[in-house]
Amino acid sequence: MGGSSVEEIQKHVRVYFGVFIALLVLTAVTVGVAEFHFLTTTQAIIVALIVASVKASLVACYFMHLISERGMIFWILGLCALFFVVLLLLPVITEAGNVTVR
Repeated sequence: MGGSSVEEIQKHVRVYFGVFIALLVLTAVTVGVAEFHFLTTTQAIIVALIVASVKASLVACYFMHLISERGMIFWILGLCALFFVVLLLLPVITEAGNVTVR
């Protein structure tokens, strides 16, 4: 983020404003799905998770400036995400045989 001219600052402000509007719309979608009950609970959870993922990606890419980073940081981020998923799945895998359904 090197530019400090007025045009470049206005360009960045437009991008941030667009991301802000997108976050507002996605928040409205999440609230709409939760409040109006036109989807089943499972579908509402799936939609909410997808919306949350998109919102997190927008914040990470634009507000944390990851979109202008080199490829190495995405590899590191992907590796962290992989370890996170493995850590989440580890208890599920180890306890899968011990769970009884009532």
